[in-house]
Amino acid sequence: MAKVTKVNPHAGSSFDDFLKVDGIYEEVQARALKRALAEQLDDAMQSGNLSKVNMAQRMATSRSQLDRVLDPNNLSIQLDTLIKAASAVGRTVEIRLKPEPKRTRTAAA
Repeated sequence: MAKVTKVNPHAGSSFDDFLKVDGIYEEVQARALKRALAEQLDDAMQSGNLSKVNMAQRMATSRSQLDRVLDPNNLSIQLDTLIKAASAVGRTVEIRLKPEPKRTRTAAA
């Protein structure tokens, strides 16, 4: 009996392409960005020996709001809150839009 092999429909595509096909690219990108921001804020707090209570005071907000900012799974952070958090640890926020790279497909050998 001949062995049947399945063809991978994603062969030759990028991981971003896979996520786009599955319709989750934007969510995955948002989660990755939020995780990176939360880690950067946490690192800055640790290097400045800044407790969550002190950080919240510097931001003029509550400790629970700060916990939401630092929670990598909470994607509903407002830009002004992010700017306050960055300022509280002596940082600034830089946001920019850049064009998506153009994909070129290579022919299968």
